[in-house]
Formats: sequence, structure tokens, C-alpha cells
Amino acid sequence: MLKHAFVFPGQGAQFTGMGKNLYELNSSAKILFEQANDILGFNISEVMFNGTDEALKQTNITQPAVFLHSVAAFKTIEAAQPSMVAGHSLGEFSALVANGTLHFEDALKLVSIRAQAMQKACELNPSTMAAVLNLADEKVEEICALIQAETGEVVVAANYNCPGQLVISGSIKGIDIACIRMKEAGAKRALVLPVGGAFHSPLMAPAKAELAAAIEATTFNQPSCAVYQNVVAKAVTNPQEIKQNLIDQLTGAVRWTYCVQSMVADGATQFTECGPGKVLQGLIGKIAGAGVLTDGVS
Repeated sequence: MLKHAFVFPGQGAQFTGMGKNLYELNSSAKILFEQANDILGFNISEVMFNGTDEALKQTNITQPAVFLHSVAAFKTIEAAQPSMVAGHSLGEFSALVANGTLHFEDALKLVSIRAQAMQKACELNPSTMAAVLNLADEKVEEICALIQAETGEVVVAANYNCPGQLVISGSIKGIDIACIRMKEAGAKRALVLPVGGAFHSPLMAPAKAELAAAIEATTFNQPSCAVYQNVVAKAVTNPQEIKQNLIDQLTGAVRWTYCVQSMVADGATQFTECGPGKVLQGLIGKIAGAGVLTDGVS
């Protein structure tokens, strides 16, 4: 039986004007945007449609904006019936709306709490991330562990995006050392990214308690299909497990390469990306090869 997977992007997919066509052309999407403005207490649709790149880069704006765009895009698909869902980092919240685990309003509130807690954690610990290209995952992990052991600086593998593309996360000093070591070990590039903090690393721990309390206080329903969660890279349907994995994701790695591999192993033949951009379609092509179809709705 052919299986259709729906996937949802994370922070970094945003752009000025995002969602404007959805808002203007689709009445159900317009309702979601208006709801979001009310729930968040500010006009996020105005920032999405007309805000500057700088405004959209603020974590407390970016995360609700990408989530809102992604869910609105999914809702425009007539009779969408996912066989499985997954999201990259923040995108996991969009995926949980798509499979009925979370109501839109509850998920948006959680995304807003997550974004604000992460913003505060970034301000507490100046930190960053870097992309490492064309170096084996195991080698990247080994170098990160050695740097931590030698210097006490935080450096961890954070985003396993696709074979040959792994993002590391940690303290500014730790990442600077790591970039030098990665190149010495044969990486094609080791490039510090323009982000405000060390996402998916132990440096996000200050945000974890706040998010955990909010997640535990929120109703998670039995999903209509499995979600392939970042930290375990396998199908999950138990609401309590989904909650715990969502909490752990804040300080744990996004194992996207392995999520996609698991979905293909479980029968996924088509992947539809819902939300701004086409980043996940590109990554899935590199992970799964020509054996699957990829498309997008934005």
C-alpha cells in the first residue's frame, strides 16, 4: 500500500510576504490567521506579510509565523489524509496538528511559549550553531565529544539534516574551535550560522522546565497516524510519549536524516512539504533518492 507522508519545516524557512497568498485566496486560511492574531495578542499576519527580514528573524516571531503558515497550507489541501507525519524541529508542532494530536489553538500557544523561553535562554548564554558539510556523522560526533572533554565548552551535533550536512550547536568558543577541527578533519565547509543561540543543545536547558510545564498542562489526543519524532527517529502514537519527546527535543538532536529513512522503511512513497520554502523537499531528495516523490504546498 502506498503511503503519503506530510512534513513541516522549522525555523529558518521564513520570508517577508509568507502566507499572504493563502490569506487572500483561501477563507479557511484567513480564519486561522485572524485566530492567531487574537491568541498571540499582536498582529502576526501583518509582520509576516509586510515585516522586515530582521523582524521575522526574532525567535518569538519566527516560530509562530512558520507554524501558522505551515498549518494554514496543510488545511488548504482537500481531504488530506496523511499516512504519517513529521516536522523538522519547530515543524513537529505543525505535524501534531496535522495528525490531530493537538488542536490548532493549543499548539500555537505552546509554540509561542517555546519561542519566548528559547529567546530568554539565548540571552542567558551567548551561543551559536555551525553547518558542517561533507564529513561523516560519526566523525562530527567524535570531534564534538573531544572538544567538550578537553575544554569544557558545550559542542554537540544538533541537526542531522541529510547525509553530508550536519549542524553543530554550542558555546561561541566551542563552535569556533569545532569549525577549525572539522576543516582539519576533511570537512568541505564548517560555517557559523546567523542564529541567535545554540538550539537543540544543553544550553537550551533553561527553557525546558517552562515548556515542559506547558506541554504537561495541554491535552494531547490520540493521533490519526504516527508522528516520526526528531529525538527518536521512529513512529510514535502514544500521546504521553509524544509529550516527552517534544520536551526532550528542546535540548536533544533533530535526527531528520533518520526520521526520513524510517518513514521510507515504513512504506512512505510520497512526501508533501507544507509551509514556507522547499528546504525539506531538497533534504528528502538527498536522503531517500529518486525512489520517492516530493512536492510542496505553500
